[in-house]
Order: sequence, then C-alpha cells, then structure tokens
Amino acid sequence: MLNGSRARAPFAALGLLWMSSGCASAGGPQPAVELASRPEHPGVAPESEPRPGILVMAHGGGAEWNGRVEDALRPLRDRIPVSLALGMADPGTLQSALDSLAEEGVNTVAVVRLFVSGASFLHPTEFLLGLRPDAPERAMVGHRMVSGTELDPLANGSRILLVREGLGGSGQAARILVDRAAAAGIPPAESGVLLLAHGMGDEGEDRQVLRSMEDAAQDLRTGGYAEVHVGTLREDWASAREEAEERIKALVAGMGERHRHVLVVPYRVSGFGPYADVLEGLEYVSTEGFLPHPLITDWIAERATASFCATGVVSPLGPCSVSAGGRAPSRPRG
Repeated sequence: MLNGSRARAPFAALGLLWMSSGCASAGGPQPAVELASRPEHPGVAPESEPRPGILVMAHGGGAEWNGRVEDALRPLRDRIPVSLALGMADPGTLQSALDSLAEEGVNTVAVVRLFVSGASFLHPTEFLLGLRPDAPERAMVGHRMVSGTELDPLANGSRILLVREGLGGSGQAARILVDRAAAAGIPPAESGVLLLAHGMGDEGEDRQVLRSMEDAAQDLRTGGYAEVHVGTLREDWASAREEAEERIKALVAGMGERHRHVLVVPYRVSGFGPYADVLEGLEYVSTEGFLPHPLITDWIAERATASFCATGVVSPLGPCSVSAGGRAPSRPRG
C-alpha cells in the first residue's frame, strides 16, 4: 500500500479510495510464480479446498480502452470469478481486485497480466502481492512515480499464482495481427508492413520485445506480404525514443517508395498509441491493436488454466493438458 501502516487490517474501503487516484518478459512461455501470501484477508481460509479465480492486470486508459478489456473478460465471468485491476501495478486497484475475489470465496488467484511484455511492472507486482521481500527502487502509482519505500505489501490471504509472461510472442498475438492485416484489405504482394510496439527502456528487455514480435512477422511474410519489419518506439524514454522515431519514419518512407501500400500494425493491447503523430506526413494504412478480439479472452483463459493445472488445481475453464501445465489437478473434497 502507499503511505500505509504495516499493521494488517481489512483494506476493502481503502482500496476503493485508492482507485480514484491514478507497458511490455516477452520470450517464450514461462511457468507461473506460485507462492502463498500471508493469510491476512478476513474470511479466507487458504488451507480449505481450492476455490480459483482470476485477477487480470491491464494498463488502463480512456472509457473505450477500459471497455474493451471488460468486454474480453465478460465471457469468463459466468465460469469463474474474475476481477480487473487497471493501472500500472497500482496498489489501490490491486487491493480492490483482491478484496472483490475474496468476497466471492476465492482463495487461489491466477494473476494474468495483460501487458505486451512480461517484464512490465513485474517487480512492483511481485512485491505488492507478497511474492518477494525487496521493494522496487521506484514504481508507478496512478501515473506518478513514487519511491519503493512508500509501498507495503497488500492485505491478502489467497494463494497467488503469478503468470510471468506477457501477451507478446503468444500464438494468439500472432493470429490477431494476421487478422488485422487481412482486414485492412490491401494486396499483400504490393504491401510493406511494420509491426510497431511501445518498447522498453532497458536494452535487453527491448530486444526481448522485438524477438517476441518475430512470430507474427514471419506469419505475415508467409502470407505473401512483400516486406515485413518489427520496431519499438521506446515511448517513455526520451533519448531512446528520438533515435527510434527517426528510424521508424525512415523505414515507413522507404517502404512507401518500394511498394504501393504500407501497413502499420500496432503491437499493443489497444488503440494506435502515439504513432499517428510520429508518422505525420507519411502515407500508410493503420489497424487496431490486439483488442477487440475474442482470442484475447482465449489467451487469458489459457494462461489462467496453465497456472491452475501446474499447481494441481481444477480449472473451471477447461481440462488440464501437457501444454497447460502438465500436472493432474487435485479434486475438490466432498
């Protein structure tokens, strides 16, 4: 919690108050982190039979942006308790989401982070959920940067299963972007394509994002597009962004000289981001990001099920398989 006492007490009301305040390790799939947080939420008995739920973390934006995330979660809500924490690992929205699940009797929470990169906000998320003892040096809270010394772990009595990977590099991500390109209605053989992502400040993490984009890029090349590139704008890091902007503009301009069409596909959860400003004066066709698309719902369900199955918990979302975590689920008692 932010500026909070380290004494533990019910935090539902405070979490709702915090809600009023107030993007990407992309490599291959990794197992969920599974650690039991301290049993501090009233009414939750961690030793009882598993009662699973899902907490989805997403960046958050305007009403349309947030509504698209809500729409992606709607098909899951009849099958399993689901809560949403918008913001960049915001302690207020995370606490409210945990409280909401606890009120529904959930004691095993799969935390699925709807970010392009699994590295996004990972350290503060792990600390706030009680999965690591060291606070981050700095963290974003309500779109402002605070010192990690201002944070405390949240009140929680559930077993937390943290999904480490982001959406980037998944099969669903690649299929969505192929759909986006097809919907643009331009002839592949006459078109160059740029997949463009937010990017990361750390050089190694940014390279991971670029590598995660290559599956989608290769699918587009196989689909007959004349030229396909991946790039990151590195939006929140001024010096890196300046260089990235020049490189991206030169790439789009060059493809425009070589091909009849240029397609710019945002490799981001929703919307086109700031790319229209960056590409002002250049000729290109744009598409949507990953949302809205039903495969986002499938990705969330797949990641949550993999977490449950890997720890022996029956998933209400479907059977376990080798690809979903391998381990046979434990059967509810009674």
